[in-house]
Parts: sequence; structure tokens; C-alpha cells
Amino acid sequence: MNPASGQDAPLLVAQGLTRLYGTRIGCADVELEVYPGEILAVVGESGSGKSTLLSLLSTELAPSSGRISYRGTDGVMRDLAAFTEAERRLLLRTQWGFVRQNPEQGLRMAVSAGGNVGERLMAVGRRHYGDIRSEATDWLGRVEIAADRIDDDPRSFSGGMRQRLQIARNLVTRPRLVFMDEPTGGLDVSVQARLLDLIRSLVSDLGAAVIIVTHDLAVARLLSHRIMVMRHGSVIEHGLTDQVLDDPAHPYTQLLVASVLAA
Repeated sequence: MNPASGQDAPLLVAQGLTRLYGTRIGCADVELEVYPGEILAVVGESGSGKSTLLSLLSTELAPSSGRISYRGTDGVMRDLAAFTEAERRLLLRTQWGFVRQNPEQGLRMAVSAGGNVGERLMAVGRRHYGDIRSEATDWLGRVEIAADRIDDDPRSFSGGMRQRLQIARNLVTRPRLVFMDEPTGGLDVSVQARLLDLIRSLVSDLGAAVIIVTHDLAVARLLSHRIMVMRHGSVIEHGLTDQVLDDPAHPYTQLLVASVLAA
């Protein structure tokens, strides 16, 4: 059983996960398990391999070697390599979510705020326009977007509002697993703080598993139960977040923590 989540069976498992770009290593021999209801942070400097790892886990990149398995709603663990392209797309629209650093990549910018949220509901079979609009309005409220902005398109929103809309779009279907790539990157400090509180609250309410990539150790400490530290494509340290950050064992992790304390 994983002590961070209290769950017995992992939701996602990676074994020997490796991605090569010619002779360059994107990530090498990564092993991880993610459990329902827990948040795993993957941290490291630029070029450490954390974004490559996230792309592999979310099936946006194919591994050079290794295996990724996912436990579906039927309780069966399946190798993602055996999923058809249609099955993978369906996972990303329904059971999975992906909150990107740049919300313009995660939203349809020419579609209204309500339409962005409603599209996910339609992907899980919802068809009644009134119900879809009502739930979209509810979710806009959850992410602190006024109901009278439901018909506005995201091009009229601030960066923070766009990111909150992207979160609503991804979480409205109550996904079991959410990938987040630097979700507070590029935002003002005050906006970051509100967004982190929002993410923590919504994820807790849904009981979703989250894998979040960040270079910011403060974000990792605030959000995550467990942490993995990457360098040069390899995982060099992992464990419960507070234990790793309060008593880092690897010299590189010690350097990362010290640099934050000195800032």
C-alpha cells in the first residue's frame, strides 16, 4: 500500500521507461507508480527530463523502451502500448486530463468559455444543452469565473483566467488521472497562490491522481504527497515530499533546496 494515498493498487505504473533522441537521453530507465488520490511532483532543472517523462506518461510521446500500464475503471491493468489510437484519445478526453503551462495549447481559443467546458461533457455522452450549460456554469464558478462570462471566448481573458478555465475544462469530467505541466508558470505570484489553492481544493474534492511537473519546489511542497527529483534524464531521489525536501539525501537535491533557501 502507498502511504501517501492509503490505496493498495496503483493507477499508473511505469517500468524501465526510456526515451532517446538520437544519442541524447530524454529520460532513462524511469520507474514510478501513481495511486488514486495522490499528487506526485516531478522536479528538476530545465533539461532534466521531467517534461519528456510527462509526455511519455500521457502517451504524447512513444518510449524508446519500457512499459506504461494503466488501471481502467474495470480494475484491469493494461499496457498503454496495446491501446488503439482511438482508445488513447478517448482516455485523454474522459478519464484523463492535461493542464498545460500555456493555456492557449489546452483551450480552443475561438470557442466560448462555456463551450470549452461543455466539449468535455459531450465527450462522455452528455447531450442535453441545458444540462451541459448548467454544469459549465457551475464549473466556471468553481474556478472563480463569473457566470456572465460563459459566452465570452478565452481571448478576452487574462492569463490567470485562461488557466482557471483550462482547469475547469479538464476537471469537469471528473478524471481519474490529471497531468499538469508547470501550471503556474508565467503567472504573477499572487495569481499563482490563488491558482495553487484552487488546484489543491478541486483535486482533493475529486480524489484524482495527479502528476505535476514543476521546477518550483514551493509548488511541489504545497501540492504533492510524493516527489521525484530528476537530473540528466534519470530519477536521482524520490520519497514523501516533506522528507525529501527537509532532509535531501542526494547532493543535487541538496543543492536545489539550498538554492531556494538562499533566494
